[in-house]
Amino acid sequence: MVQDIDNDKNQDVVQDIDDNISAEQVDEILRKYDKGSNFRVLKGKVNIFISAVLLCFSLFQLYTAIFLGMEPMILRSIHLAFGLSLIYLLYPAKKNMPKDKIHPMDIAIAILSIIVCLYVVVFYKDIVFRMGLITSTDMVIGLLAVVLVLEAARRVIGLPMVIISTLFIAYAFLGPYIPGQLAHRGVDLNNFAQHLFFTTEGIMGLPIGVSSTFIFMFLIFGAYLEKTGMGEFFINLANAINGKSPGGPAKVAVISSGMMGTLSGSSVANVVGTGSFTIPMMKRLGYKPEFAGAVEATASTGGQLMPPIMGAAAFLMAEITNTPYVEIIKAAAIPAMLYYFGVWSGVHFEAKKQNLLGLPADQIPKFKHVMKTRGHLIIPIIAVMFLLIQGYSPIRAALGAIVTTLLCSYVKKETRLSFKDIVNGLINGARNALTVVAACACAGIIIGVVTQTGLGLKMGSVIVGLAQNKLFLTLFFTMITSIILGIGVPTTANYVITSTIAAPALLMLDVELLAAHLFVFYFGIIADITPPVCLAAVAGAGIAKAEPMKTGVQATRLAIAAFMIPYIFVFSPRMIMIGTTPLLLLFDVVTAVIGIICVASGLTGFFKAKMSNIERFLFVAGGVLMVLTKAYFVAVGLLFITIVYIIQKKKSSVPQGAI
Repeated sequence: MVQDIDNDKNQDVVQDIDDNISAEQVDEILRKYDKGSNFRVLKGKVNIFISAVLLCFSLFQLYTAIFLGMEPMILRSIHLAFGLSLIYLLYPAKKNMPKDKIHPMDIAIAILSIIVCLYVVVFYKDIVFRMGLITSTDMVIGLLAVVLVLEAARRVIGLPMVIISTLFIAYAFLGPYIPGQLAHRGVDLNNFAQHLFFTTEGIMGLPIGVSSTFIFMFLIFGAYLEKTGMGEFFINLANAINGKSPGGPAKVAVISSGMMGTLSGSSVANVVGTGSFTIPMMKRLGYKPEFAGAVEATASTGGQLMPPIMGAAAFLMAEITNTPYVEIIKAAAIPAMLYYFGVWSGVHFEAKKQNLLGLPADQIPKFKHVMKTRGHLIIPIIAVMFLLIQGYSPIRAALGAIVTTLLCSYVKKETRLSFKDIVNGLINGARNALTVVAACACAGIIIGVVTQTGLGLKMGSVIVGLAQNKLFLTLFFTMITSIILGIGVPTTANYVITSTIAAPALLMLDVELLAAHLFVFYFGIIADITPPVCLAAVAGAGIAKAEPMKTGVQATRLAIAAFMIPYIFVFSPRMIMIGTTPLLLLFDVVTAVIGIICVASGLTGFFKAKMSNIERFLFVAGGVLMVLTKAYFVAVGLLFITIVYIIQKKKSSVPQGAI
C-alpha cells in the first residue's frame, strides 16, 4: 500500500540504474518508497514459522468467509491479533535494524498484541454484560491497544497516518481548551479507552470490519492473479493495442497501470511494478525522464479510482454510504474512464509535439497471440463482476473469483499454479493485508474520536462558514482538506479519513451523498501525485532517474482531469448516473471528452501544430467551460475552441519551415 516518505528523501531520489531495471533494483526501489514492502527477509526455521502464521491467517479468513458464523467483534479481534503480531514480527522498529532476524523486543510486543486483542475474545460476554462500564484492567488494555495500533501503523505505513491520528487523540482530550466552533467538553481516559477499543465505533469499527471480510478476500484474489502472470498479460495486451501509435510506450503505461491499479490497492507498488518495464521503454523512445516517471505515476494512481475494486475503497464506500456495491461501481465508472482519457490525451499530444513514434513492429506482440496465451486470465475478473451484478455479496464474489482464478490457471501450462504456488498465494495475500490491517485500525482511532466528539459536523461547519455558504468555495476548501488528509495514507484509510472529516461540509450544502464521497475520495487519492510530497511521482522519478519535484509537476498536469471531474459530478450528478437519461448522459460525456481534450492539448501547447500562449489560454478556457455542462457555458466554450481550431488548421496546412 501507499506509504510514507520523508520530505528530505525527495532530494535523494535519483537512482544510479540503467534503463533496463533488474529484479533486484525493482525490489530496492519498492522497499525504499513503499514501507509496506520493506519487511524482514528471514531464513531457516524462523521463516518457516512466520510463513506458517501467515498461512494460518489466510486459512482463518477463508474459513470465516465460507461459513459466515462468527460474531463481528470476535472476528475483528482475531483479525487484529494476527495483523498486529505479524507486523511486529516482520517490520523492524528502525531502518538500520537487521532485516534477517527478529529483535527479542519485537517478539515480546507481538505476544503483547495477541494478549491485548484476544482479551476481547476471552472476556467478550463480560464486556457485553457490563454495557459500557469498564474496569481498570479494561482501561489499560484499551490504551495499550491504541498505542500498539499507532506503532504498527508507523512501521508499516509511516508517520503521516500516525501524526494525523495523534492530532485527533489530542483533540479528544483538549476539546475544552479549543476556542470557537471546534470546542467540545472533552473525554476522560475511561471513556476514551472504552469507546475506542470495546465498541464498534473505534478500532474495532467499520474499517477493520471490512478489512476482515471483503478486503482480505480480494487481496488473496489479487495474489493469485499476480501468480498467474496477470501483470505481464496486461502489459502485453496494452502493447498490442497501443504500441504502434505515437508515444506508444507511454500509452501502454496508461492502459496497463489502469488495469493493474484497481487490483493492487497501492499507487507506489503499482508504479514500481509496471513502471520498471514501461518507464525505460518511454525513455528509449525519447520522452524526458520527468515525463516518463509522471506518466507512470499518474496512471498508477488512477487505478485506485477505477472500478470494480478501486483499491478496496469501493467496499468501504458501499458500507459507509449504505449504498449497494453495484451502484458504487456504476457511479465511479464514467469519471474513472474520463480520468484515464485525460491522461491518455496528455500523453498523445506530448508525443505529437515531440514527434515521437510508436514502437517498432517487431517489438509489439500480436493481439491474437496475447489473447491465445493468456486471454483466459480475464475470466476471473469477468466472473467477479458478474457475481456482484447478480447481487452476491462482495465476500461471496471474491470467493468465487478465487476459485475461478485457480481453475482458469490450469487452462494453459504457462499460467498453471502448482500446490506450492497456491500456498504462496495465501502467504502473500496475508502479507499484503498487513498494511490494510494497520491502516484500517488507525482509521478506526480517527473515526472513534470523530464519533465521540462530533468533530465531523464541527469541521463541516467551519469549512462551510469559511466559504460563506457558497458551494464552489466549499468545494475548493474541501479539495484542499482532502489532499492534505490524503498525504502518505493508504487508499482504504484515505477514504475513511476524508469521508469522515471533509465530506460532511458538502452534505450540509445538499450535495448528493455519492457525489460528496467520490469528491473527497478523488482528491485524497491524487495527493499521491500532488507536490510537494507526491509519493507515487517520487517513486516514478526513482525509476526514471528524474528530479522528483519536476516529475510531480508533470504528473499534476497529466492528471488535470482528476481536478476537473469531481467538480463536474457535484454540479451535474448525471455523470455518476444520478437523475439522468441516456440522452443527457451522452451530452455530458461528449462535452466532458471535448473539454478534456482541449485542456490536455492547451496545457501541452500542441494540437495540430504548436500553440501560441493566447491559443493555449483559449483552448484551456474553452475546455473548462465545456466540462461545466451548462448550455451557455458550453456555447462560449465551443466558440473559444472553434477559434483555436481554425488557427491550428491553418498552421498545420503551412509547411513546417514556413511557419
